[in-house]
Amino acid sequence: MIQIRDVYKSFHRVEVLRGVSMDVRGGEAVVVIGPSGSGKSTLLQCINGLEPIDAGTIRIDDVEVHGRGTNLNRLRRKIGIVFQQYNTFPHLTALENVSLAPRIVLKLPRGEAEAKAEEQLRRVGLADKLNERPGRLSGGQQQRLAIARALAMQPDYMLFDEITSALDPELVGEVLDTLRMLRRDGMTMICVTHEMRFAREAADRIVFMDEGRVCEEGPPAEFFTQPREARTRQFLRQVT
Repeated sequence: MIQIRDVYKSFHRVEVLRGVSMDVRGGEAVVVIGPSGSGKSTLLQCINGLEPIDAGTIRIDDVEVHGRGTNLNRLRRKIGIVFQQYNTFPHLTALENVSLAPRIVLKLPRGEAEAKAEEQLRRVGLADKLNERPGRLSGGQQQRLAIARALAMQPDYMLFDEITSALDPELVGEVLDTLRMLRRDGMTMICVTHEMRFAREAADRIVFMDEGRVCEEGPPAEFFTQPREARTRQFLRQVT
């Protein structure tokens, strides 16, 4: 379980998170939406320990992410994160990209690491691209490669930060299909996205953020048809 309590975060006196609290239960898919600059991406980075927080607490399976004695490298093995940018190694094949971290971080033998990498590449629909370098893959395929690389570390939780925003519209669907597959498999996920159709279809719960706060949350059917807050209704009118 991920527990976020009253989290504050500022950059150069600009408050980005202003008392954010939320829970994500095991097996739950939570989609976070909101206007640009509302703190969504910063929240994911704080959950993964990539950014320190100014106040509040974030716990993952009862371990305080920003606790003084927390081994962040060990904790991050539980939390995969995928960004807008693919961040793949251009000189390595797809198989080498995905097997690298299990070999280096988890200390798996090459054969075992490559077997796990091949399994994850097959899982995201790239079984026929094992020996291709990223430069020969489409944007959607590179994003799925990035997802496979995160999955190869066998995380308990996955964080997705606007992973379709850099893609051409015709490539968005194949990446969202991969997220739907993970949802069916029961992966615990937090997805920051502007894809409202995906939010409707795949989320257990929608969280709407604005100006660094959680304004409203609820199941998709209720959130999209009966939003309680005026700011939520205004946002939905603009994006749906």
